[in-house]
Amino acid sequence: MAARQDENFPVAGLARDGWSTEDEATATCFCGAVQLVFPIQGPGLLNRHVCHCSDCRKISAAFYMSNITVADTHLKHVRGQEKLTAFGQAETVRAKAQMTNYFCAVCGTLMYRKGARFPGMAILRTGTVDDFSLAETKLRPQVEQFIENRVAWSTPIEGVPQVVGLFRMTDLEGVPREGVTFPQTSARY
Repeated sequence: MAARQDENFPVAGLARDGWSTEDEATATCFCGAVQLVFPIQGPGLLNRHVCHCSDCRKISAAFYMSNITVADTHLKHVRGQEKLTAFGQAETVRAKAQMTNYFCAVCGTLMYRKGARFPGMAILRTGTVDDFSLAETKLRPQVEQFIENRVAWSTPIEGVPQVVGLFRMTDLEGVPREGVTFPQTSARY
């Protein structure tokens, strides 16, 4: 387990108890009230992607979001589940389907999203992961989606498939899975 004083765990927010192992890591909100444990390899880690859609832009107050999708069966709430506030929208960027956003009620950090079109999955924000080094390694994005909405000054991630709209599993053919297990489906994620 990586130690909190490690350089991969810079002072970011109020929590000081984040950790990572070969199999799992923590994600914590800014104030530390909510903490999750999630897998950093398959079968619970389903994908890693950057999204440029208008929903991600607005909900995050950023021009794009780096996300990791985790199977619900592998997502653990260590603390603060009762401090999560849910906000749902009935119409999303691609479909008239419910998408629910789970924020820390104390500090407002968006921890994850769950969508009717993505049953059994939670879409976590990579920025909440306590071990910053994972964004360069095990949680490095595999695909960028909705690139038609990318701001002109943002450049594509080198070596990563660039997809107009929502990516399909076929868009990731030939992309190293690096410990990621994909559900067997033809649906777009």
